[in-house]
This record gives sequence, C-alpha cells and structure tokens, in this order.
Amino acid sequence: MAGIWARSDDTRGVHKAPANEVVRGAISLELQVTKSEHDLLNPQGINVIRAFPGRGIRVWGARTLSSDPAWRYINVRRLFNYIEGSILLGTQWVVFEPNDMALWERVKRTISAFLVRVWRDGALFGATPGEAFYVKCDGENNTAETIDAGQLIVEIGIAPVKPAEFVVFKIAQFSGGTSLSE
Repeated sequence: MAGIWARSDDTRGVHKAPANEVVRGAISLELQVTKSEHDLLNPQGINVIRAFPGRGIRVWGARTLSSDPAWRYINVRRLFNYIEGSILLGTQWVVFEPNDMALWERVKRTISAFLVRVWRDGALFGATPGEAFYVKCDGENNTAETIDAGQLIVEIGIAPVKPAEFVVFKIAQFSGGTSLSE
C-alpha cells in the first residue's frame, strides 16, 4: 500500500485518494470480496483490494478509521499533513523577526502564495483562491499579550477536495423532447 500511495503522490499528488489504483504485479487474490461485503466494510474504514474483470486488481477504498467525518478520507488527512509540514518548513525565516504588522503581512503573503499553488494543483475546493482557503494574521489573533509571550499566531482555513466515492447517475426514459422553464 505504501508503494501505491507513493505512486499516486508522484503522479497526482497527496490530495488524490489512493484508491481505484491498480496493484501492479498482483495476479490473483486469495479472497474475493463482493460488492455487498465491501458495502459493509467500507463504512467501517476498511479499504479492500478487489479484482475487477477487465480492469485488474485494485485498491477499492480510501477511508480512515476516524469517526469524525472531516477526517474520513486518507487523502484529506495526508493533504493537511503535507500543508502543515510545508508551511512550518517554509516559514522558519519568521523566527526572531520583529513581531509587527509588516511581519504579519509577509507571513500572509508567503502562506497565501503556497496555498494558491496547492489550489492550482487541484487539492483545494473552490472556484477561486478566496473560496479555497484563508490566511489570517493580524492584530485580532496577535494581541499585545500574544506578542509579549513571544508568539506569532496565524490562522489558516482550507477547503480540501474530497473524493467522489459514490457516483450516482440518474437516467430516465421520456418522450416528447426536452423542456426548459425559467
């Protein structure tokens, strides 16, 4: 699984659920999991490997064991880990800088530039960067007490893209063409 995650990270990024990925080199499975069995296992956070005729052997799930819906998917958890680690590494220059409004603006610009790249890579949900994330670093979250304690506080909110785990098509038969009402 770690190799499949690495391959998915390399080709698509950590934001892509490492599911529906071919298990390269596998020729068969010891146990065939049916759709009905999978339907029972998936909500429990159990990701199965299934064989699909004509499509090969694939990882068929990207769930975590978390009961919190915000952390249901592996790729969402890994995206947050990636963003957190990248921001921590990319803002080491901030340590020991004068903690003032000029620093707050530089920090916001640095983090926002990084998050725009993450958004452009397709990892964040929203038609614009403003819909996909926010970065707050101002006098409201950096009070005199915070500054006196030697802290700089930055609040970051992101809207991660979540996988289309269940795709539903609604197909209907009708006669008489189409109609449009406004």
